[in-house]
Amino acid sequence: MSSITEKIKELRQRTQAGFMDCQKALKECGEDVEKAIIWLREKGIAKAAKKADAIAAEGLTNAIVKDDLGLVIEVNTQTDFVAKNENFTELFNEIAEAIFKNKKTSKEEVEEMKLPSGNDVKTACVELTAKIGEKIEFRRAELISKTKDQTFGAYQHSNGRISSIVLIDGKVSADVAKDVAMHLTAMNPRFLNKDSVDKNWLETEKKLLLEKSKEEAKSAKKDPKFAEKIVEGRLNKILAENCLEDQPFFKEPSLTIKKYLEQNKGKLVKMVRFELGEGIEKKVVDFASEVAAQMKK
Repeated sequence: MSSITEKIKELRQRTQAGFMDCQKALKECGEDVEKAIIWLREKGIAKAAKKADAIAAEGLTNAIVKDDLGLVIEVNTQTDFVAKNENFTELFNEIAEAIFKNKKTSKEEVEEMKLPSGNDVKTACVELTAKIGEKIEFRRAELISKTKDQTFGAYQHSNGRISSIVLIDGKVSADVAKDVAMHLTAMNPRFLNKDSVDKNWLETEKKLLLEKSKEEAKSAKKDPKFAEKIVEGRLNKILAENCLEDQPFFKEPSLTIKKYLEQNKGKLVKMVRFELGEGIEKKVVDFASEVAAQMKK
């Protein structure tokens, strides 16, 4: 194959790089296709490195059930537009499959997992970053297993911004399990039940309620002991709002989630909920500043 046009065509097919990049790579590498592939890869890594400090808080989450395993996963991009890109969704699905296969979820372990392309997850993210021009990064995953007497409920919000899985003791129907996962996705409780409430959070809430109740008692010229009596009731209300089991079921508010499951011979065991970008500090840039920054490049 001697024609430069044919070499460019081959290089484009093998790397998905643009025409001009392929032409430049061949020129830099003496028209050697194999060397040009390496050159493009190195160039891509260099491009991706410039995105390393970019904030990626968009992307995709999903809740996936496969046999006796349930997975909630998040992979980030910089914009929601790229999250719809076919190459991104393909990579997302490949990472999920790798997690199911290897049964590991830490960021370090996942980034070392091999994908069908032969690349590890970290390299695949770097190469897609270079190709798309936006930072792509695996963020987190949680994998849970069930026994034959347990049921998974999984739900992904329509745009993939929130995904949840619940693990239920008992052979409840798929619809019941999905309803509970949907409720978890929509209502965002902090805890599974009162037994799983974080003690520090509980003490803080109790302290704030007591201070507020004492101020109210003082304003109403009532005995300070009155404040202590009403704190317990208010605290129970807050707990009910923040514990999945005690929340009113969104489809039938007369029932709590716990009662709804009891009616269907089920009991909550675990919940996992991922919301896209939660905990990531997003950089706010106004349009004029963004245009100015682009003009300087």
